[in-house]
Amino acid sequence: MVATGGDHKVTPAELFFDLVFVYAITQVTALMAAAPSPMRVVGAMTVLALLWWCWCCFAWLGNVVRADAGALFAVLVTVMTVVFVVSLAVPEVFADAPGGLSAPLVFVVCYGLVRVLHLASYWISSPGDTALHVTLRRTALLSVLPPLVLLLVGCAYDGTPRLALWLCAVAIDYGGIYVTGASGWRVSSPGHFSERHGLIVIIALGESIVAMGVGVGVFPLTVAVIAACAAGLLLSAGLWALYFRRFGELPEHRLAALEGDERTRFARDVYTFLHLPLVAGVVLTALGMKKVLAQVADTGHYDLAEPLHGTVAWSLTGGVGVFLLGAAAIVLRSSGRRPTALLVGGVLGLAAGPLVAVIPALPALALLAAGVTALVVLDGRGVARAADA
Repeated sequence: MVATGGDHKVTPAELFFDLVFVYAITQVTALMAAAPSPMRVVGAMTVLALLWWCWCCFAWLGNVVRADAGALFAVLVTVMTVVFVVSLAVPEVFADAPGGLSAPLVFVVCYGLVRVLHLASYWISSPGDTALHVTLRRTALLSVLPPLVLLLVGCAYDGTPRLALWLCAVAIDYGGIYVTGASGWRVSSPGHFSERHGLIVIIALGESIVAMGVGVGVFPLTVAVIAACAAGLLLSAGLWALYFRRFGELPEHRLAALEGDERTRFARDVYTFLHLPLVAGVVLTALGMKKVLAQVADTGHYDLAEPLHGTVAWSLTGGVGVFLLGAAAIVLRSSGRRPTALLVGGVLGLAAGPLVAVIPALPALALLAAGVTALVVLDGRGVARAADA
């Protein structure tokens, strides 16, 4: 394996690796859309957290070892195959279809294989790094093995018991990273690390656009459909602008200024943990956007005055709220600045579900897009004032 340097950039091999996660994120949205309910949303977010861990493992590894050289490329292709199988199982993890293999068991076994491949690749990449090897052993014993046992046990149950066991597994997995500590892990290139996470945000935003297209399906193209697509694209563009024009560069600069374990801890907090709400927020919003397009296009079953209902109504604005609160946490951790506009916008997004449920779907989407656009401008002014001060 070929070690990276401080000027390392994202390789085409890593972009190729990300392709399978485009499908994986799409499957998470499909899992919620098939039977929208609060329990199904929690289950989908649990699945997303496990998929996110698969992606993050190799984002860290690709920062210290070139992904397009030596044995790592073969490992990446293997992991892509395994994650693709994981993605195929996602729609049935909580409602396994009769016949064929057990989808929950396939999901868990393949997830465990990804984690094992990651640890083995890290071990081989640094044969003389004693600190890293100690951390890898702790990670395997505290953050990989116990969650895998809970995930496997969960496969023997249905419904709420399975979800409860899987939630416990995710909590132990994520919490175990703090127990094992930062010693041994490294971020060789802050630019590469930041770019990798920026690309996964783009993938999530791209999935929201795909969800709109899927929502339209085979329905006729109408003026209302075009208007809904325009509003959805404006909303996605607003979230893109918030990340790439307002706060996305801030953590990269902070990461570059740190060294050693401080850099590792910051990368863990801001990128591994706090970027997950950004992706989760976009996925939740994509569910709402998909349903808006479906209702607007399906004039045989819905009137244009029909609002979204229940969980889907909350997901449209609630997803944006999750995204904004994640963004606020990133700004706070990176600079210590209180991002008031992001915090207020996040809380309003989480609380706006009942309002969405009484407003026609298309106007609700348009108002949300306008609100996010206004927030981009408002937060930009706040950043400018902070810089002048």
